[in-house]
Order: sequence, then C-alpha cells, then structure tokens
Amino acid sequence: MDNNENLACRVCGFIQCEEPWGEDGSTPNFMICACCGTEFGYEDCTKESVKVQRDKWLDAGGRWWELKNKPNNWDMNEQLKNIPIDYK
Repeated sequence: MDNNENLACRVCGFIQCEEPWGEDGSTPNFMICACCGTEFGYEDCTKESVKVQRDKWLDAGGRWWELKNKPNNWDMNEQLKNIPIDYK
C-alpha cells in the first residue's frame, strides 16, 4: 500500500493527518474522519462495512462531519479516487 492509500479514509477517500489503520494497515487508531464521520476500526473494519458506510454517507448527500475542515475547493469525485483500491 503506498503512503497516499495508507492515509486515505476507506469510506470517503479523505486524506488524514495520521494513518487511520497504522503503518501495517491493520491497527486502527479509532479516530473519526472529519469528512464522512467514520470511526476507523469500527465502521470500516470489513470491505462490506466500508461499502455500507459509503452508501449511507453518499445517500445523505456526502455531507461533511466537521464542516470547518472542508477544503474550499473540495471535489467529492476527486476525493473518492483516493479510496484504497481494495475498498472501492
């Protein structure tokens, strides 16, 4: 897994400051994604749960969990491209 994939939320693709699943890709930090509100290690622990969480987020309009962290030039489609390949 390259560094960008290791930093990306598995649900929405938002690049995190810390690796949500650690350097090894299997040790979650249980933080909350500022974009989609996913708790790493809980709502994204399986490929199926990632897809369920993503569908819930998209069905709700892809609203930001912490609006203050939303980039001014945010593009949902570009961000979704950051999702790790195994979780698309």
